Amino acid sequence: MMFTCMTPGCTDLRHGHRLAAARKGRAAPRSRQAAAKLARDRKGRSLRVDMHCHFLNRDAAAKVAHLNPAQYEPQIKFANALTREVNVKQMQDRGEKLATVELRLKDMDRMGIDIQAVSPAPQQTYYWTEPGLGLELSRMINERLAEIVGRWPDRFVALGTVPLQNVELAVSELERCVKQLGLRGVEINPNVAGRDLTDPSLNLDRFFAKARELDIVIFMHPIGFTQGERLMDHYFNNVIGNPLDTTLGTSRLIFDGVMEKHPGLKVVLPHAGGFLAHYWARMDHAWRARPDCRTVIKKAPSSYLKKFYFDTIAFDPEMLRNLIDKFGAQQVVLGTDYPFDMGEEDPVGLIGSVPRLSAAEKERIMGGNAARLLKIRR
Repeated sequence: MMFTCMTPGCTDLRHGHRLAAARKGRAAPRSRQAAAKLARDRKGRSLRVDMHCHFLNRDAAAKVAHLNPAQYEPQIKFANALTREVNVKQMQDRGEKLATVELRLKDMDRMGIDIQAVSPAPQQTYYWTEPGLGLELSRMINERLAEIVGRWPDRFVALGTVPLQNVELAVSELERCVKQLGLRGVEINPNVAGRDLTDPSLNLDRFFAKARELDIVIFMHPIGFTQGERLMDHYFNNVIGNPLDTTLGTSRLIFDGVMEKHPGLKVVLPHAGGFLAHYWARMDHAWRARPDCRTVIKKAPSSYLKKFYFDTIAFDPEMLRNLIDKFGAQQVVLGTDYPFDMGEEDPVGLIGSVPRLSAAEKERIMGGNAARLLKIRR
């Protein structure tokens, strides 16, 4: 039996509030100027929006535990014994924060974050599963994220996940994420179980076309480098492997023509854009010097790179300053990688310490850019 609950403030999901709250939260201004005006709190302070933070769905993890997911995860597969030991300790120390919203809210307040654009724990894309199971897991994760947003609509928006191992299911779930659950986009990995995003066998052009049509955010987060035999020690498959995989995935989107074919695609890169964002001139030189580097794209690769968005997880004010100088303050968004130990604990302080950054630029980076991308209304 269907009914409408009239109790003020009720959050009982059996009463259908989740979808209603999600749909209510989707409306947003179209123009950049309007978004900037609305992205403020009641006291007039610009909102601080974290574009890079994760949530672990324990139910989904339990559902695949018997399949030994570790064998498919590069950061576990390509790690020595000490790294695995440290990672286990990290989960003991931080696992509750990864899965418990109440603890997360306390940390957000401590860090000065008003809103998180919360996305799945990176390994919970589950591209290695068969497509039917992948869809079931995606739906579990997406529905839980929508529940979080529905209960705390002033503190969260969400980026879901889709089973990229099957493009038809991925497109269908993407539409459901946006149109039914009210999610603002999706997190993807830079590869699909080792296959490049532009691999013809995946036919993911349909996914990118749908993402552009829906005008949603794609947050491309790595899970370690898939050929990590040389990255076993010193946590290299995170320290080097994560930005390396982002670099390769981004290069594929540029050189294989995805960004040219789908102008306006909103792709956010974590960890300050990986290596490519700081060594872009080499690919531009190759494009000019060699015909095999310009078989698809018509312009210099960096011209497409400028269309991406980059989070602030650079760990150094001068490095972040260089990123802003190259791509502009309008392309940079606050990120923390909450709650992992490779994250930024003081994102507001880092942005505040960047040399020669104007107040207007700080407001954009702290939250104005993210509010525009995510259509956050205040």
